Amino acid sequence: MKIGFQGVRGSFSDAAVRLYYGSEEHKDELKGSGYETVGYDDFIKMLQDVNAGVLDQAFFPVENTTTGMITRTYDYFQYYNVYAVGELVEPIVQNLIVIPGTRLEDIKAVYSHPEALSQCSSFFRNNPGIKSVSYKDTAQSVGYVKSCGDKSNAAIASALAAEINGMEILEPAIQNSDSNMTRFLVVTSRTDYPGNADKVSVYFVTRRTPAALYNALGIFASLGIDVLRLESRPIIGKPFEYCHYVDFRGNLNDPDVGEALRRLKYDCLELIVLGNYKSSPLAL
Repeated sequence: MKIGFQGVRGSFSDAAVRLYYGSEEHKDELKGSGYETVGYDDFIKMLQDVNAGVLDQAFFPVENTTTGMITRTYDYFQYYNVYAVGELVEPIVQNLIVIPGTRLEDIKAVYSHPEALSQCSSFFRNNPGIKSVSYKDTAQSVGYVKSCGDKSNAAIASALAAEINGMEILEPAIQNSDSNMTRFLVVTSRTDYPGNADKVSVYFVTRRTPAALYNALGIFASLGIDVLRLESRPIIGKPFEYCHYVDFRGNLNDPDVGEALRRLKYDCLELIVLGNYKSSPLAL
């Protein structure tokens, strides 16, 4: 299998792939053939390659417990024939990574992605003599610090990034919150949903009539279907008009789910099933 992820080796997306396929539940999916991973710096290119069959699967970050919906990825799904067939929730542990032998008092600057730096703001408040420096990627910041060979520089990234680059974790888990997690969807170009799927994601656009969204959500309530998540997003090119993303419990083979989708399709201007997959325990 050929699997795409965002970033370079050692990124949190790379770690997500390893975590997903390293679990006992998903080892059988590889059928002894293993997998090859490909890093991307462009979400659109990765979606295009899934759509074209260049990639068998790709891992897309879609939600974070700290910052919410990752809109730059979710909004792309409606434009490509890709389908979510898996889900993973990855704890985000930010580590202070240094050249081996570096002491905390040696460090003058710490490099990382701006989001990672903000997630570790308490560390910088407690160490006012150390400045934070924005870098394009967490994993790449580790490679940069290594290439400098200067013990006054450090990076914030995953433990995997430290391992790959032969660097040392000086202080583990320096993020502000221990509940910081990112949710990934595993997408493919095929609609071969797993038989144990228990979560459905859909995209829809309601008609511009009174209580349209209320009535759409009422379809799920009338059939006893548990809605897990609702997000509303602007429609590009249509000022002040909105689309909606909904996750709910169920399997596409369930009669009630089929009835809900039939009613939604009738009541809405547009309906797209984005995927049906086995939910990650932490996401329910």
